[in-house]
Amino acid sequence: MKILVTGGAGFIGSAVVRHIVQNTSDTVINLDALTYAGNLDSLDSVAASERYRFEQVDICNYSDVERVFSEHQPDAVMHLAAESHVDRSIDGPAAFIQTNLIGTFNLLECARKYWLTLSPEKQAGFRFHHISTDEVYGDLEGTDDLFTEDTPYSPSSPYSASKAGSDHLVRAWGRTYGLPVLVTNCSNNYGPYHFPEKLIPHVILNAIHGKPLPVYGDGNQIRDWLYVEDHARALYKVVTEGEVGETYNIGGHNEKRNIEVVHTICDLLEELAPNKPEGVEQYRDLITFVKDRPGHDVRYAIDASKIASELGWTPEESFETGIRKTVAWYLKNTNWWQRVMSGDYQLTRLGEGEQE
Repeated sequence: MKILVTGGAGFIGSAVVRHIVQNTSDTVINLDALTYAGNLDSLDSVAASERYRFEQVDICNYSDVERVFSEHQPDAVMHLAAESHVDRSIDGPAAFIQTNLIGTFNLLECARKYWLTLSPEKQAGFRFHHISTDEVYGDLEGTDDLFTEDTPYSPSSPYSASKAGSDHLVRAWGRTYGLPVLVTNCSNNYGPYHFPEKLIPHVILNAIHGKPLPVYGDGNQIRDWLYVEDHARALYKVVTEGEVGETYNIGGHNEKRNIEVVHTICDLLEELAPNKPEGVEQYRDLITFVKDRPGHDVRYAIDASKIASELGWTPEESFETGIRKTVAWYLKNTNWWQRVMSGDYQLTRLGEGEQE
């Protein structure tokens, strides 16, 4: 197959691109605007492959997206391009509305018009796979409740509201126009190549530099953690084997309180990075509780039984194995995150429309 991956230079998108190029015979067209979260360094291991192409395109630019469909003739779309940081959405929601709603609309319309030009056989095989988040469901009150594919939407932040809207658009294009769509909603991802503004890499890097480890509120917010390479396997499973029109929830079966996550990282660093910054006796001493985020959801937890029973996917990594791999990766790959922290990674951006 030839798969168009939007947002393929981002955290989850780059994991999907690496998985496809390294583990299948498919070709990938990576469409990414290279905003601050897009990093071509994350694709160094596959950039030279004959089955990889890069297009620096913003999904909000309709004509550019249309050109990509026309030139590359994809068999499937995996739509991951999105603004995804909750704090940023609170401070500046406009970009989230533009990218997550208008950008998704552009992709759907370009995909629909392209799909209509295909032969009946190609039309039947085409897939538009929209990758979303469990945050569209809001949060859970009970300690035993889980998000299922039928949980009503109740988004809490501008980010989750914009993703909820994009989910509705995708399903509407499936229902109204017959576009062969699939939707997945995932829990919190973590792993290598994660942009340092997110909790886990932020804690790792702050700790090894002897900086405070900020924890919102009392740190008792609960998240279900999913190793990003497990997620990439699940997404490929859905786009190749999922039933058109269906939704699949993808979770790691790893519910942890935020403070537990921070404690685990600190304890791993005691073992893996015992030479601490000057003045630091224990990494846990760096933990600093800060004012909670507005509208902060308390608990997310995914019921991933559907994708397990229908498609045979389950996560390979436990939180304990995945977080150890993640901490070790950041300690080993200093060049990757140093280039992010310095901003040098952005100097590798290509010119508008130029192909790698």
